[in-house]
Amino acid sequence: MPLTQEDILLFISVLKSISNYDFTEYSIKSFTRRIEKILIDNKLDIEALINKVKKDPVFLEQIVKDITVNTTELFRDPKTWHVIKYRVMPKFEDKPFINIWHCGCSTGQEVYSMMILLNELGMLERSKIYATDINTDVMDVAKAGRYVYRFNIDYLENFDQVIRQNPFNFEEYKDVPYERYFQIDKVKDTISMNPFLLNRVIYKKHDLVKQSNIFDFKFDIIFCRNVLIYFNYELQNKIFGMFHENLNNLGYLVLGIHESILGQQAQKYNKKGLVYSKKII
Repeated sequence: MPLTQEDILLFISVLKSISNYDFTEYSIKSFTRRIEKILIDNKLDIEALINKVKKDPVFLEQIVKDITVNTTELFRDPKTWHVIKYRVMPKFEDKPFINIWHCGCSTGQEVYSMMILLNELGMLERSKIYATDINTDVMDVAKAGRYVYRFNIDYLENFDQVIRQNPFNFEEYKDVPYERYFQIDKVKDTISMNPFLLNRVIYKKHDLVKQSNIFDFKFDIIFCRNVLIYFNYELQNKIFGMFHENLNNLGYLVLGIHESILGQQAQKYNKKGLVYSKKII
């Protein structure tokens, strides 16, 4: 039997009543898809799922992780990275240090992408990088920096487009070896990030729905890509407001290519292609 909106709202209500997790402002459509997959994977119906999360705290935590897991990849959407490389980062060439927050970092490929770019631009040593997610399992993957090669082989083309090639000058080509940043072991089917990247990031658990900035400073760049599409309009705008408050003047917000700022919060940002800069208001 298909899930009804009442089923989903009941499940959200139960989770809120027995835990600290609040999904009331998630997109019903996106949330329903996640629950449908969970029911199939666990061979349960919605009633059995509700009963099990009530009785089993460990299972509850696993379900929350299954709900919140997001996919990412190395240099996802190269055109966005072209904007960051050629339009955003030159603004910080003379800044003594750069604070960067990856909010909803998932398994960390985006974090490593940014560090690779920063290193190529000579900015890594003066960058302070922070990454957060509600899902501690995916952050553990990010910390380890070890990925399945067969799932990531296509991402090497992304690396080439962003790091080796120049979309504004096709004659320019930098022969940057992959080995500078990660080791590929085809026998073990792994891509492993090099140690000098692993130790540069501070990871913290963070609930974007319920928490604001958990750090004691503002940021020059905030990444929050392909996270907000799972939230409803009201929650999205609340978070856009929070990001605005926690960006330095003329700081940048990077969203997913299918995400945009609408409504009153849009007045607080200047849209610059695929990224947003903070207006001083």
